[in-house]
Amino acid sequence: MSTKSSFCNDRQLLHSRRSILQASSCGFGWLAFSSIASQATALGAATSPNSTHFPAKAKRVIFLCMKGGPSHVDTFDYKPMLKKVDGKDGPRNNSAWMASPWKFAQQGASGHWVSELLPALGKQADKMCMIHSMQTDVPAHPQAMVRLHTGSSQFVRPSLGAWTLYGLGTENDNLPGFVSISPASGTGGAQNYGSAFLPANYQGTRIGNEAGDIRQSRMANLEPAVGPMRQTSELEFIQSMNREKLRRDQSNSELDGVIKSYELAYRMQGQMPEVMDVTKESQETQKLYGMDSPASANFGAKCLMARRLIESGVRFVEVSHGNWDHHFNIEQALPDNCDQIDQGAAGLLIDLERRGLLEETLVVWTGEFGRTPYAQAKSGRDHNNKAFTLWMAGGGVKAGTSYGSSGDFGHEASENPVPIVDFHATMLALLGLDHEKLTYRHAGRDFRLTDVKGRVIRDVIDS
Repeated sequence: MSTKSSFCNDRQLLHSRRSILQASSCGFGWLAFSSIASQATALGAATSPNSTHFPAKAKRVIFLCMKGGPSHVDTFDYKPMLKKVDGKDGPRNNSAWMASPWKFAQQGASGHWVSELLPALGKQADKMCMIHSMQTDVPAHPQAMVRLHTGSSQFVRPSLGAWTLYGLGTENDNLPGFVSISPASGTGGAQNYGSAFLPANYQGTRIGNEAGDIRQSRMANLEPAVGPMRQTSELEFIQSMNREKLRRDQSNSELDGVIKSYELAYRMQGQMPEVMDVTKESQETQKLYGMDSPASANFGAKCLMARRLIESGVRFVEVSHGNWDHHFNIEQALPDNCDQIDQGAAGLLIDLERRGLLEETLVVWTGEFGRTPYAQAKSGRDHNNKAFTLWMAGGGVKAGTSYGSSGDFGHEASENPVPIVDFHATMLALLGLDHEKLTYRHAGRDFRLTDVKGRVIRDVIDS
């Protein structure tokens, strides 16, 4: 057979496959083949659990992302010196220092200073390791958010969750290994949970959107439109063609991801809806997460869903919340945001501990940067990439400790500054992964999350 005829036959087969996928009534078969590699492969399963580079302290991650840049000097980074200079000229032209309007108190045996805006989290202070000297590259939301999630603000790179799944593999073949709950559509969008040049099956699976109520969310194309016998028959027919196509072109990683996505999505129909249904939890548990209050119910449900997911074997769950971009009206907007997340985040720590999960689950709370200790338009705070606070709990971190300092005013990291690359290296180390060895060959060279830098912060890791 000539090259030309082979090419024509292959094109005809591909066209036929597209037609079948568009007309098929199995739960996800309607997707056109041209877009399926970027959409359906988000459901793809990674390989079975992998060996780590060294003994891991954490097996899984819950990443609480506060989009917009929470004000560290009003939440977890107490700056009494601001009261002495309140209203005086600040470090920038036409700026004035602004003391926090809220009281702080030392909490627990650790003595962590926590704002009165976060009473429930304050009671969990002894579980936290605070890093008060975080820094990032630029004070712009899109670049800083992508930098936080992928390690680069300039190039398309795999996300933190994708690297984690790539390094550790999955613990449950019936669920995705990486889930992003209510991710932001802007400030990086799908890049924040994407796989970039890693195989497509390491991409995060999105649940819900940033504006909706997670309790009303359903995964698109997961519920079958036909009976189980017909669905099985349709799926096997489509898969047989995909496998034949892959046999001819074994280098087609996107098609391999499509095959895995179909197989996983079929299995997910039995377990995923059950895991996502937080109403099956007791009233006491729902109340623990703040689901009895209209203000905190949605975020609390996200945190409870995250616990149910990691309990079922999901490796990395990100829970997004926003907007914390308080340029104006911070005295009203910040308390509202804190009311929304305080009980849910605190309930998550309590619930993980009582279920014996906290020791091997790393919980991270952070934004993409912080806020200035001086006022903007007299009623808010501007972006601050030179200093912000991140806290971690569980997963082998030194509970009840602090690391670094943002000086007397919270303007810039003055002691042990921690760039994003060092945070990434440290997080991977807690998962038993050497950031210098976790590499993937692409475009002729070995890539890694931390690129050519990165230092593990040993002082925050429990010995």
